[in-house]
Amino acid sequence: MKSAELLVDAYNRIQESVHETVDGLTGDQLTARLDDEANTIAWLVWHLTRVQDDHIADVAGTEQIWTANGWADRFALPLPAEATGYGHSGDDVAAVRVTDAALLTGYYDDVHEHTVRYLRGLADDDLDRVVDKRWTPHVTLGVRLVSVIGDDLQHIGQAAFIRGVLERG
Repeated sequence: MKSAELLVDAYNRIQESVHETVDGLTGDQLTARLDDEANTIAWLVWHLTRVQDDHIADVAGTEQIWTANGWADRFALPLPAEATGYGHSGDDVAAVRVTDAALLTGYYDDVHEHTVRYLRGLADDDLDRVVDKRWTPHVTLGVRLVSVIGDDLQHIGQAAFIRGVLERG
């Protein structure tokens, strides 16, 4: 198996988890908070998708799907278009009032398609390319791609946990 195939498999698993976690939820479930400062399922899925979109667009040298394909307009959030969720306050989390599961999965699927198309064009040697010199050691493409996988899996796991709590309650 080549590195690109392994990465595609990992990102496919994220997509499956996004759908398993979000499909069939009501707007109230998507925006429910376990306490006043907790993240919502909607915010977690929006955030993990924004991070993937931001990071893949950066390494691919493309515009983010969020703006290129009109998702920012469809979501119509009271946040700057460049917001990805990093550093968000409780009020910012509450501002992500997404009440349609299909909107979340539609955006994720669009980002996923862009991600997979990019990954399938990579050769193993591409993974050693430095993509971020702000860190020591410098961040390579391979490290960045794995970092996104880790972040996305962590957030979708949190969202799945919230769904479980809500369904039991």
